[in-house]
Amino acid sequence: MAELLQQVRVLNPQAGTDSLADVLIEGDVLKAIAPHIDPPADADVIQAKGLVLGPGLVDLYSQSGEPGFEERETLDSLTRAALAGGFTRLSLLPNLVPVIDHPAALMALRDRARSVPLNCWGALTLGTHGKQMSELMELAEAGIVGFADGQPTENLVLVRRLLEYLRPLGLPVMLWPCDRQLASDGVAREGSISLNLGLPGIPDMAETAMLSALIECVREIGTPVHLMRISTARSVELIRRAKAEGVPITASTSWLHLLFDCSDLAGYDPNLRLDPPLGNPGDREALVEAVRTGEVDAIAIDHSPFTYEEKTVAFGVAPPGAIGLELALPMLWQQLVASGQWTALELWLRLSTAPARCLRQPPPAMNVDAPLEMTLFDPQLRWMVTGERLCSQASNTSWLGQEICGKVLRTYVNRVAP
Repeated sequence: MAELLQQVRVLNPQAGTDSLADVLIEGDVLKAIAPHIDPPADADVIQAKGLVLGPGLVDLYSQSGEPGFEERETLDSLTRAALAGGFTRLSLLPNLVPVIDHPAALMALRDRARSVPLNCWGALTLGTHGKQMSELMELAEAGIVGFADGQPTENLVLVRRLLEYLRPLGLPVMLWPCDRQLASDGVAREGSISLNLGLPGIPDMAETAMLSALIECVREIGTPVHLMRISTARSVELIRRAKAEGVPITASTSWLHLLFDCSDLAGYDPNLRLDPPLGNPGDREALVEAVRTGEVDAIAIDHSPFTYEEKTVAFGVAPPGAIGLELALPMLWQQLVASGQWTALELWLRLSTAPARCLRQPPPAMNVDAPLEMTLFDPQLRWMVTGERLCSQASNTSWLGQEICGKVLRTYVNRVAP
């Protein structure tokens, strides 16, 4: 069965093009993109004016409930949420039960997810506790996407040894710059706003001190590293300088750190309790510009599901994290693209091409005669965010019960992500 999208807005970040075109799809293959295509006799013709078609979105890191916390999220609901949000590639952090710190855990997860196209990060350390190396070589041979704990690795002697050991393996290595001792019991970014709100503050240096140390480790050893969960303006400055000096690093921030800052915490919404916390207004502004220009390479979703009971508590005791796979594209589009701050290509690049490059994967492409990996998005469609409308089993989001603008209509994918 053929499908013809007529006069759809086609975004191609790799080619740097944004144009109206007809797009012909036959079966599981993109057959043609042209200014005008005569409909085949059996084609399903869709008037797509006002719709946006781009390469599939790629998430660098997210979290599942299953296995271990199926009441939060199952692998099936997680995958449906990813597809509903336009994501054709999804990579799970290893902090599951059991932790993916040896090949047997990875095999067990794959057995549970036979029909689910997931990539998995392998743990750098046993139990992600940051004390002892996991079975790195065995995990690499088992087919993980890369190495990460999803937790701060604060033992710099161990970090150095890990980078030395992992360099010849050639897989992505992802580290989170965070010093838990400096963060102490803080729940918000330190500053006048957190002080006025009565929320214990986390100083910038809880991130930047460890970031500086990690950059020095990478500079000396030469193993490329991806720096996750960047959240401060000072971190942007350190990353900019290190890149200019040739240090082999890439970086990402979460989508929520581009949309909110700590001035949005006045309502003490536990769904805005994040780790790292939302920055001060200057941090958000610096991150928005750094991601737009590529100084911070990619946007991560860091989908973190929790139950209603876990999140319906006081702000300071709520577990940090929020869902985002179904909401990131529409909300980023409305705040950054519709407002004129970013172009549509700039947003799509940071959600698709750039994350794939950070994973050292070929980016999703709009190539004729290639397997389908595309997202069809309606930036004007309004819908109500409810537990029933969300594909995710979890509903810990600040937009619950609100009407938002923008929705993915279809995600085209016919293969497991690389």
